[in-house]
Amino acid sequence: MKSARSHPSGARYALVVAGLTFCALLVSAGLRAAPSVLMLPVQADFGWSRAGVAATAAVGIFLYGLVGPFAAALMQTVGIRRTLLGGLVLMSVSTFASLWMTEPWQYLLTWGVFSGLGTGAVASVLGAAVVSRWFATRQGLVMGLLTASTATGALIFLPWMAHLSEGGGWRPVVIFVSVGCALMIPFVAVLFPERPVDLGAPRFGEAETAPPAPIRGGSLNLAFSVLGRAVKVPIFWLLFGSFFVCGLTTNGLVGTHLIAYCGDHGIPPTAAAGLLSMMGLFDLIGTTASGWLTDRYDPKRLLFVYYGLRGLSLIVLPFMDFGPVALATFAVFYGLDWIATVPPTVKLATQRFGVDGPIVFGWVIVGHQIGAAVAAAGAGLIRQQSGSYQSAFLVAGAMGVVASVAFLAFKDDSRPLSSPA
Repeated sequence: MKSARSHPSGARYALVVAGLTFCALLVSAGLRAAPSVLMLPVQADFGWSRAGVAATAAVGIFLYGLVGPFAAALMQTVGIRRTLLGGLVLMSVSTFASLWMTEPWQYLLTWGVFSGLGTGAVASVLGAAVVSRWFATRQGLVMGLLTASTATGALIFLPWMAHLSEGGGWRPVVIFVSVGCALMIPFVAVLFPERPVDLGAPRFGEAETAPPAPIRGGSLNLAFSVLGRAVKVPIFWLLFGSFFVCGLTTNGLVGTHLIAYCGDHGIPPTAAAGLLSMMGLFDLIGTTASGWLTDRYDPKRLLFVYYGLRGLSLIVLPFMDFGPVALATFAVFYGLDWIATVPPTVKLATQRFGVDGPIVFGWVIVGHQIGAAVAAAGAGLIRQQSGSYQSAFLVAGAMGVVASVAFLAFKDDSRPLSSPA
């Protein structure tokens, strides 16, 4: 065993790894936000239906979540670095290929299927795996910062993409996203070690280096074996169900449809994208603060507050006047709570399932993205059939309140489970 004092620079390299992870998650978030900007110009250019274009976004969102547990298992067997590189390559190539699309199925294949698979490998499970492998202390705070990269991606990229779509349609947006993904590849390839022990260093905040964890079998079998154990534990279903609501109320509904919803009230896409960017700015603050709070307070109580406030804000939105002050107030309030749910959810998964926590969290994200896909497709259908998004926002808000009450009422034996060797 080697002491941390012998390798101070190696221990601090965890911060470099966290920075690279933040940037990769940021780029992935930009890609996942792009369909909300592409929706109107793609519909106008090709004459495709709103419901059909929204369905492609729903497929991408669903696969983004479905890949999560398998990506987490790949990170344990093949390695974090290789999994991350594969996701970035697939994201860049699939979006670039869409420049030549002429039919709806091609849009579905590039922006729905392949980009969904790629971003699924560069998602919150990546943050959970990096935090578990590289950090022994401040895990909640670092997870909050990494999770906030999703909001930061919207903050940085949405206004640019909206501007590009106004000036040149959807193709400049595609090029922007594809090149952004490609630029991350050499940095990860050169600067991202697989684990601290490769540098002869301990985890950040740990006294001594630990031997590498043994490989526990094939990725597919590992993902399903962890699921088989998790489904027998009640808290898994609470986390899965609440994250279904989380996805339904965030990227599925607001992330995909807010720009179009604002368009129904005469607000141009650039201004509406600015609202999402404002949410991103305040979520960067809110989610980082949530990580700090998660290191100090009961995560179930935090989740009770987060889901309750989110649900109430969505119920109020349809009755606002959609003026600048009202929308700015909603953006600030909602942004603080956008994905603040992730750090306490990761902590609950890690506390209860130990080394399997990142894989369990991957399965929980499946619930998140199922909810997001339901909202992305369902809200588009509601808008097409009724001419209004109001019912979609009211239903989503009510589900947020239900999730909040579930955390208040839940009682569970919180003893950690031991994983099989």
